[in-house]
Amino acid sequence: MVQPGGGFDLSQIMQQAQQMQQKLVEAQEELANTEVTGTSGGGLVTATVSGDSQLKSLAIDPKVVDPEDVETLSDLVVAAVRDASANAQKLTEQKLGPLAGGLGGGMPDLGGFPGLGG
Repeated sequence: MVQPGGGFDLSQIMQQAQQMQQKLVEAQEELANTEVTGTSGGGLVTATVSGDSQLKSLAIDPKVVDPEDVETLSDLVVAAVRDASANAQKLTEQKLGPLAGGLGGGMPDLGGFPGLGG
């Protein structure tokens, strides 16, 4: 990347940035198409969310449906959705973590270029 005389090869830096951006877009698309689940109540309530945290489905075991105790059912639904969302967040960190780290590390400060560096 460093040219003779100490200058940076801007075209190479830009090419690397474009490659990283493409990998990031691909990873985001993959996440959107991946589903993860979360459960509560020992599996009585199961929530399925996409990798980008969109709720896709909610399954409730009829055993937990009690018209006299709607509050417990509500709590189980919230817990299942939170569990699924946490699993989606972990997946996102696994998929995008290395890419996001690559955007900030190893590249010089390009503060004069919008979107690139400090």
